Amino acid sequence: MTAWYQDAFGLRSVFEFRLDGPGLAGVVLEHPDGWRLELLARPGSAPGLRAPDPMTAALTEGYGHFAVSTPELDSVHRSLLDRGADEVMPPGPSPEPGVRMAWVGDPEGNLIELMERSTAVSPRWSTE
Repeated sequence: MTAWYQDAFGLRSVFEFRLDGPGLAGVVLEHPDGWRLELLARPGSAPGLRAPDPMTAALTEGYGHFAVSTPELDSVHRSLLDRGADEVMPPGPSPEPGVRMAWVGDPEGNLIELMERSTAVSPRWSTE
């Protein structure tokens, strides 16, 4: 998954780590704008939440997704699909006024929410 997130979001590896006691390994990835994503792996771990849709994720305790803001929702959404993400919800209006959103699943089924606000917010990123 590390390579997919690096390619899909333009991230670079900041550092990798391993905790031998619990058998946990991870990598911290960073975007040029400074936001970070930490990916964890543990051999033999049971799959976590695999919500089939955003509402199920929202109504389930725990971490069901992560969200990113972009000023270019349509092109970022298309770029992620082109890189192997699954369509969960196409771009459309959000319940929040002035916000458009879309949802995709990474190649392992983890949900990613994409948001575009009518006014610029930081951090900003694109796939271009």
